[in-house]
Amino acid sequence: MAEHDLNVPAQVNAPAQRLGVVIGNRHLTIEDVVAIARDQQPVSLCADAAWRDRIERGAQFLCQRLAEGATIYGVNTGYGDACQVSVPMALVEALPLQLTRYHGCGMGRHLEPAETLAVVAARLNSLAHGYSGVRYVLLQRLADLINHRILPRIPAEGSVGASGDLTPLSYVAATLVGERDVLFNNHVQPAAGVWHQIGHSPITLAPKEGLALMNGTAVMTGLACLAYARAEQLIRLSSRLTALATVALDGRAAHFHPTIFAAKPHAGQAEVAGWIRADLADWDDASAHRVQDRYSIRCAPHVIGVARDAQSWIRRDIENELNSANDNPLVDPDAQEILHGGNFYGGHIAFAMDALKTAVANLADLMDRQFALLVDDKFNNGLPRNLSGATAERAPINHGFKAVQISSSAWTAEALKHTMPASVFSRSTEAHNQDKVSMGTIAARDCLRVLELTEQVAAAHTLATVQAVRLRCQLDPYTQVPAPVQAFVERISAMSAFVSEDRPLEADLRTLTLAIERGLLTNADNQQEMPA
Repeated sequence: MAEHDLNVPAQVNAPAQRLGVVIGNRHLTIEDVVAIARDQQPVSLCADAAWRDRIERGAQFLCQRLAEGATIYGVNTGYGDACQVSVPMALVEALPLQLTRYHGCGMGRHLEPAETLAVVAARLNSLAHGYSGVRYVLLQRLADLINHRILPRIPAEGSVGASGDLTPLSYVAATLVGERDVLFNNHVQPAAGVWHQIGHSPITLAPKEGLALMNGTAVMTGLACLAYARAEQLIRLSSRLTALATVALDGRAAHFHPTIFAAKPHAGQAEVAGWIRADLADWDDASAHRVQDRYSIRCAPHVIGVARDAQSWIRRDIENELNSANDNPLVDPDAQEILHGGNFYGGHIAFAMDALKTAVANLADLMDRQFALLVDDKFNNGLPRNLSGATAERAPINHGFKAVQISSSAWTAEALKHTMPASVFSRSTEAHNQDKVSMGTIAARDCLRVLELTEQVAAAHTLATVQAVRLRCQLDPYTQVPAPVQAFVERISAMSAFVSEDRPLEADLRTLTLAIERGLLTNADNQQEMPA
């Protein structure tokens, strides 16, 4: 669901009374990034004097080494394969601006506001580690982008994810120097004018600051944080929908017995089974029509559990990247060293996103298979064909959820198609200097697309399972619906009425998809309003 469907506040100044998320001298979490990006929390820089002093000493040490005649990549040399080209001192100050300008060649859609905020937060946190040789004022201006919602217009395409997200991050750097356009107060405006509106002037980049801003993994990492949060919501929702489908199909709660999962001790799989058991509390399956339900019901914890178990190492790798100095060269003011390396390589994010998109696509496939059982009167244990709620007289011309299941299958197929791993498609670029690259940003974008499609499948499945539970209760008024399932049915029914007569369901699906993306269906205590 596109972020431009969400309201972006037109507030010029961030609320002064809110400390928000502290950046610097602490471990940033995925939830911190999501709070900045989605909940629009402001940021504040660490107040510790020693931390701030280390930031400034890094910039001073870099200038000292430059004055001593040291050769420092990207400061008094050309970039990439041109690292053997010496840059005269008279041109050193102009070099960072040149870097931002020639990388202004991105294409594709522009990142949505939440995505842009996540990217800026990731870049700010990396530079705040004090290994990048940048001034404290640069961190302040990045914080200003977040707090004033000055959003660089970042094209999504153009990074191979190894020498950092150079092209997309050039749009962040260009914003700081007052070039290119930004989204501000819900209008696209020139960056230079926006800085003056908030009482600042564009900055002049010091040596290495252009490279420090661009030569890192902030785009793929920011997007990965958002992807992780959305996947977590789908994991929980697909578990709940399995419980609903079990009730609707008059299935067996015994498939989720704790001993089964103690015998095969994958922790995430057992946790998913526990969620389903909790939703089916007091469900009496003694009269179930089958000894064993079909795989998409019986094995649902085993499918969803793969994604749940993968979350642990995916979180580890995303947060390690988020809390790293990932540009080049690194500047260590304490050891008095300048270190040339390759921390800009995004391999861990690439692999994490390739894995996550595969796990999420499997959730789409699982939900679509459950949906297929519900609409097929050969397999749904007495429910009406296509879950039609029409009266007997109107039944011949009503088709219920027939077309919705076809669309769900289409979305599932497209999600599965996107699971081809991006990380194996390394390309040699830039005169074979960048001869092995990560493709991490492409993997992250692929993962977001798979999430978008899977959220649509989840919305369709949610409407269908709620319809099916209500139909089951009509067929058998003595059906005992577990309290968590009943509460969920009532919540969804308030958003989308029972389909007693065919009607277009697009609006219902869009509303529900947005609610799923926002995480509004995965917390029973969540009191946020549903989208209109």
